[in-house]
Amino acid sequence: MITRKRMLAALAAVAVTAPLAACGSDESATGTGNSSTEAASLVMYSGRGENLVGDLIPIIEDLADVSIEVRYGSTSELAAQILEEGDRSPADVFFAQDAGALGAVANAGLLAPLAPETLELAIDEYQAEDGTWVATSGRARVIVHDTEAVDAADVPDTIDELLDPRWSGQIGFAPTNASWQSFVTALRVSRGEDGAREWLEAFRDNEPVRYDKNGSILNAVEEGQVELGLINHYYWYRLQDDKGAENMRSALNYLAPGDEGALVNIAGAGILVSSEQQEAAERVIRAMLSVDAQQYFLDETAEYPVVDALEVTEDGRPQLDELQGPDIDLSELESLEQTQQLLTEVGLL
Repeated sequence: MITRKRMLAALAAVAVTAPLAACGSDESATGTGNSSTEAASLVMYSGRGENLVGDLIPIIEDLADVSIEVRYGSTSELAAQILEEGDRSPADVFFAQDAGALGAVANAGLLAPLAPETLELAIDEYQAEDGTWVATSGRARVIVHDTEAVDAADVPDTIDELLDPRWSGQIGFAPTNASWQSFVTALRVSRGEDGAREWLEAFRDNEPVRYDKNGSILNAVEEGQVELGLINHYYWYRLQDDKGAENMRSALNYLAPGDEGALVNIAGAGILVSSEQQEAAERVIRAMLSVDAQQYFLDETAEYPVVDALEVTEDGRPQLDELQGPDIDLSELESLEQTQQLLTEVGLL
């Protein structure tokens, strides 16, 4: 029996294949391998780690009929590198971990507008207002807690509750991580510079424990080093897939609707204005929004797909449209430099 999900997936596959073919010859655009011309060679700056997306790249290469040289690094560092390189950047595509970095590069005039047929593949709210970038997957900020030390009913569901002295020295966070910095940017947008500084100083005074990345925070909670951790949701679900929830010491908690800590952010991609491979780069972006690629994000990284054809099937896990983050346009998260400056000033970076 053909399920509704499979039918939607098939329709979405047709929607993606048609625009891909429109970018060039039918053979070269669909990646059938029968093209008489050599596949385009592109450079991608990826702020997403190889452990997350390394297996996705061959899928994208096949769908877009391109060869991709990936240069991995942190999203903020790669954004800064692009800003420094300007129109001399060797990158064709910027694959970022968060909307803020994409916005910073776009505001510098370094991202090209995407074609309407590319943008229409993704949900409207997960793309730039000016069309210069589009989401490739979504994720929610959450709190994980040590079930052996904290009752579920006592876990904070707002960021202000994290300031309680009860949690002094018991909160793990990753100050250099792009997702944390996007949260702080959302805090600045929501509460203003003074309000954000006030919260950050109080958070600092509660002696949070620094880690280098989200995975390290989750491991620390699992090992009982800290009682709470601020991470992206998919780290917990990936560990659950590996170990089984019954073998985990941590549990996942979504924050209250509208709270800044409940930010729903995205990973996304854009094309550099300076790229001499605009057509091929556009095919790459569309391939990232194909059902195959979106299914990869859903199954392999436990992130949310940003196309209507796919949805979460796991019991107890909310759908993307059920997550209620703060009322903030993701395009407003571009002020990455100001966020880093504020974090430095308060001693949290």
